[in-house]
Amino acid sequence: MSFNSLGLSDALLKAISKKGYSTPSPIQQKAIPPILEGKDVLASAQTGTGKTAGFTLPILQLLSQGQHLSRRPIRALILTPTRELAAQILANIKEYSAFLDLRSTVIFGGVNQNPQVTQLRQGVDILVATPGRLIDLQNQGLISLAKVEILVLDEADRMLDMGFVRDIERIIKVLPSKRQNLMFSATFSKDIKKLAMGILHNPVHVEATPENTTVDAIIQKVYPVAKEKKTELIIKLITEGNWKQILVFTRTKQGANKLTESMISAGIKAAAIHGNKGQGARTKALAGFKDGSLTALVATDIAARGLDIPLLPHVVNFELPNIPEDYVHRIGRTGRAGASGEAISLFSPDETVFLRDIEKLVGLKLPVENIKGFEPDPNASKEPIKQGQGRQQRDSTPRKPKTDTTNRSSNNSFGPRRPSQNNDRRSNR
Repeated sequence: MSFNSLGLSDALLKAISKKGYSTPSPIQQKAIPPILEGKDVLASAQTGTGKTAGFTLPILQLLSQGQHLSRRPIRALILTPTRELAAQILANIKEYSAFLDLRSTVIFGGVNQNPQVTQLRQGVDILVATPGRLIDLQNQGLISLAKVEILVLDEADRMLDMGFVRDIERIIKVLPSKRQNLMFSATFSKDIKKLAMGILHNPVHVEATPENTTVDAIIQKVYPVAKEKKTELIIKLITEGNWKQILVFTRTKQGANKLTESMISAGIKAAAIHGNKGQGARTKALAGFKDGSLTALVATDIAARGLDIPLLPHVVNFELPNIPEDYVHRIGRTGRAGASGEAISLFSPDETVFLRDIEKLVGLKLPVENIKGFEPDPNASKEPIKQGQGRQQRDSTPRKPKTDTTNRSSNNSFGPRRPSQNNDRRSNR
């Protein structure tokens, strides 16, 4: 199947060709036709499957065929959980709309709002936004969603994990009741299905890969290692393997900083990316990683969501995630666009329960390889790590709103917003 057979316009086909694409991915083949027909869509798609083009291409087509208003109100709203993902989606929209008369922009927190407000005042057809900044600007009377025709919830599972469910509900209330709704998620928990039922109307279900499976192109390995030797082992793997590009996941921001410092001391060019880093620092680190001036990028789960790094050869779980679905998201950074990749997990005994949960989720027994001199003590405790890092239980029970001390207009159509319970999450809004 080619893109020509999907009913896309010549302008879009020209933009697709310019990017060097000829054959649509499975999720694009399945999602584009029903979206073009104006239907609501509930899509299961992992990272690296081409899902962004799966919804941006048909949205661009629908908007270009619609009535153009001189003031250019926001007609399509795309909600994403993180700054990096929002910026990446906008970049894709800009590329695909190169030959169309459509305007798009992005808004997210952590940066000065004034340049974003200036863009909005000039009029935009498509807005990509993180929930927090969108609500802030709407509360200030700087944005109107009254003309939205299409709503997209991208990475819906991550938005729920990050506590955005109430923000999403508030945003939904100020949107026109008649609109097209698209929801994309890599995993489908009961909470996701409940959210979908409240937003989507007779949706078409599309699926690129079975839920919670890992990409076949990814070689997965588990290296048992004493916890205190993890840093030494990862430095050994990078230096002796002459790795040029490696994305490393840690469980905490403090852990990311500490590991980065150790790598730099060992002569490895590395940088950390997490919620405590300013947007400028995060952008610089990501740019350096992509252009090869950095060898290792050390990231937390939230900061890494949405990173688009072509042909990334190595992903390392320095610490296993305490939420098993995050394993799927992490290793999905490699093995993209038909390329192969390697995902290595450094596993210490106190992470036994995490490994068991991951294997249960993905339906695989991950292959284990021992490296001489790094094996953990067979008598080491298998109790989960402490310091609040044990397995989190997703809880959809509504919580009592806390007082919001932020200076907001008293005429607030969204109502008071619950402060984030995690500063890594808040910085991504």
